[in-house]
Amino acid sequence: MEAVGWIAAPIISELFKECSNYLRFDASKKLRQLGPKVILLERAIQVFEKIPDRARLEQLFVDLKIALYEAEDILDDVEYHCLEKKIQDGKFKCNGGASPRKRDWLKNKVRSASLSSPSENKVMVKYDGGVSQRKRDWLKNKVQSASMSSLLKNKETGMSKNNLKASLEKIEEIINSAYEFLDQLNLPSLSDGNGIQPVPANSAVAATTSIPPKVVIGRDKDCDKIIAMFHENKGVVNTNNDLCYTVIGIHGIGGSGKSTLAQLVCDREKKNKQEKGNDHFELIMWVHVSQSFTVSAILEEIFEAATRSSCPQLNNLSILHDKLAEVLYGKRFLLVLDDIWYNGEDDRKREELQQILSPLKAGRAGSKILVTSRTKGALSVLGAAEPRCIPISNLDDDVFLDLLMHYALEGTNIDVYARRRLKAIGTDIAKKLNASPLVARTVGGRLGRRPNAEFWSTVKNGKLLDGTISAALLWSYHHFDQQARRCFAYCSIFPRRHRLYRDELVNLWVAEGFVRSTNEGEEMEDVARGYFDELASNSFFQPGGMDYSDKEYYVVHDLLHDLAEKVSGSDCFRIENGSRWIIDLWRGKDPRGEGWRGDIPQDVRHLFVQNYDQDLIIEKILLLKNLRTLIIYAVRGSVQVKEEVIDSIFKKLPKLRVLAIALSQERHALVKNQDELSVPESISQLRHLRYLAFRTSTRCRVILPSTVTKLYHIQLLDFGRCEKTEFVGGDLINLRHLFSCPKVNRSISNISRLTSLQTVPFFTVRKEHGYEISQLRDLNKLHGKLCINGLENVKSKAEALEANLAAKEQLTMLMLDWESNSDRDDATDCNPEVQAEVLEGLCPPVGLETLEIGHYNGSWYPNWMVSKQNGGPWYLQELWFDGCSQLRSAPVLEAFVHLRSLRVWNCSWDALPGNMEHLASLKKLEIHKCLNISSLPTLPQSLEEFKLVQCNGEFMESCQKVGHLNWQKIKHIPMKRWKFV
Repeated sequence: MEAVGWIAAPIISELFKECSNYLRFDASKKLRQLGPKVILLERAIQVFEKIPDRARLEQLFVDLKIALYEAEDILDDVEYHCLEKKIQDGKFKCNGGASPRKRDWLKNKVRSASLSSPSENKVMVKYDGGVSQRKRDWLKNKVQSASMSSLLKNKETGMSKNNLKASLEKIEEIINSAYEFLDQLNLPSLSDGNGIQPVPANSAVAATTSIPPKVVIGRDKDCDKIIAMFHENKGVVNTNNDLCYTVIGIHGIGGSGKSTLAQLVCDREKKNKQEKGNDHFELIMWVHVSQSFTVSAILEEIFEAATRSSCPQLNNLSILHDKLAEVLYGKRFLLVLDDIWYNGEDDRKREELQQILSPLKAGRAGSKILVTSRTKGALSVLGAAEPRCIPISNLDDDVFLDLLMHYALEGTNIDVYARRRLKAIGTDIAKKLNASPLVARTVGGRLGRRPNAEFWSTVKNGKLLDGTISAALLWSYHHFDQQARRCFAYCSIFPRRHRLYRDELVNLWVAEGFVRSTNEGEEMEDVARGYFDELASNSFFQPGGMDYSDKEYYVVHDLLHDLAEKVSGSDCFRIENGSRWIIDLWRGKDPRGEGWRGDIPQDVRHLFVQNYDQDLIIEKILLLKNLRTLIIYAVRGSVQVKEEVIDSIFKKLPKLRVLAIALSQERHALVKNQDELSVPESISQLRHLRYLAFRTSTRCRVILPSTVTKLYHIQLLDFGRCEKTEFVGGDLINLRHLFSCPKVNRSISNISRLTSLQTVPFFTVRKEHGYEISQLRDLNKLHGKLCINGLENVKSKAEALEANLAAKEQLTMLMLDWESNSDRDDATDCNPEVQAEVLEGLCPPVGLETLEIGHYNGSWYPNWMVSKQNGGPWYLQELWFDGCSQLRSAPVLEAFVHLRSLRVWNCSWDALPGNMEHLASLKKLEIHKCLNISSLPTLPQSLEEFKLVQCNGEFMESCQKVGHLNWQKIKHIPMKRWKFV
């Protein structure tokens, strides 16, 4: 029953309200009738095991879920026809200056337009008759005065509205049937006084955006023991003298803290290396293995952990083996293999584990491999001797209580008496948590949101925490609101310990329709980030580290992944066709006939496939008529994505909202072994589509049909590293995110209509209609990074002001580049006075964090940079000048008092800014290839790092010569780096 737990009052309420805009019924009246019944159904879910004839009730809930999905799809059709008619009639106007509230009002009027049009009366559907004739006449006059009387197609919209009416009636019928069934049972547990009360979504403290630091309590003794094994020179030795490494293992049940202990050990070693210069281990690497893995994937991760760079695309496993051995050769390393699964009877798994160890033999003597596993047998398979198999110790009661109270009350401002009282109650709660550190984090985080004795006592006396780990995690899950629960359950489609990136997950949640914004002007992405942060602060998402490109990722603990699978039911499914099938590809074999052979639930809505398999798509996936999500994670080896297969997906899976081919962040998992990927014209049949990703390599051209402009609901387009595609998106008025390389962005025209855009990393100004800098004027929802190239084509300050950069308050990074001053073949001259005027007009928003100015050759620097009273980016953290060619001193940076990093590359300046000593927050200064600089100004005492690369030889030598004036100005800086030509 947990799988239908997201079907709750807020979701049903939102659906009925949206439908009322089209079907002209009184939503509030209808919800007053249904609301108490739905709340009773929510209580029934919580006490489901106590209800007689549970099978009948469960079927009613399943029917209700199906009906809700159907209603959402029909409502989506109605909205699609509305958007189509607006665009075809040319009635859509970009009103960037209108407030979000005004735009929402207009949107509702647009939805209602067809209901009052005389030409629409033949297809108008009346639901409940809750609107008076007078009100209908008033609404009719309003709509007609706004010239919106014919926005919906008669035939198509009329059919959709009839279907919508029938769908709502079906939902109401199921709710009434379930209510009558429960009412007849007259169960005391369903009454208000049963002590089981759902926690309202707004009863908790607002979710913080900061994730609590991982605190390790009670593991110091275990940590010291393992570190001693790392550095011992005598005692138990390897039975095989040929091995350069020793294996040490930690074993224990899930959620007992094995990975946390291993991470503590790694952190201590890294800290010793940084602070004490202890270079015992030249490389410290962490790789998560998990239950389903491939040898190639693990070796690639070890390679990336060792080199901090992406693993190159290789043709077979032997070459990868040799490459990794070459990287490790002669180096003493510490490698953590986290979460190894082995049942003792799987000979193939044993062989694969041995293959992982093979290239590690190239390391230097004294290397160590630290393994964590639920079973001791897995450690033995990898070569851990008995004395080095360490069982995770149980935390004693007092230590476990301290851990629980830390996650519950750390940073909470309450008085001493209240803290003592809560600790007394927490003592009893802790006894129910099975001494699991994972449960302490999740339950403690939830308790901390309501730090009052009444709530804690309810938890202590309740039966939801019954002493099992799974029950405690389920209790924590039920305290999130319905939308956050639905978002978490969705994560079950990803494999265990899959790397989850915050923004990527947020965009998927929004596209799936899991996120609702109720506050005026609040973006759905902001709401979704709030859900993510709340889940993370309660340890449902845990920090996993940084990938090779320094992007932070998160993981879901295995026990929480089990919970996600349980609560998602048959809605979510994943196909992990990544072991023997992908090994055949690496070895150059034809994998056809050897693919995944399992069964897929026919009612699945969200599907993840680890590797592209044409036969799997044709034989199984195309049969899933209700599928909303198809994520194919990687396209590996020599596999090609054929147009006819994509065409079949478009035609056979019309309910898709998310379609992603090669979603992986790895370069070698992109669509690459073909010169072009042709997208069929049938893409226009995906009327519900919100998220489309065809992520290709640089060599693969994506050919988009003109019908892509029919995707009126589309929110996100992602072309990966593709450099060759043409894109005209003026009709895609709901597009919010566009990901592609700079060359693709050069071909995007007329984006001024796309006022919902939040992400468009690159924009190039050209001397053509549709590419003017004024195209950016109304795109004031832009977030994150924006690079503007081709500024040589902007000819005045007035023209630059048309970009309206100061109004783009969500930008955090801005790059301004004059390509005419670079080494491009098509470079043209640009007057220095004009450049100066243009830069003056490109004043960034106040909250900008990073600014890069490239190839600027203006006669002066703008007031917003050199004057304190400027209205410019007051909180700027990082400033980068690249290729600025004025033969004069650098600008005086009066405005940037919060600056922390200054980088000067390839500039012709003869001196750095003269006021640098007043930049009291500056931590880092880098100077690269600036040949005219010969002396340093007085530098601030705050500097922690100074880097000098390929500058004037005498200048570089003087900075290293003790007693020289330049040396005296940098001698206080702890970290100094040099690189000569």
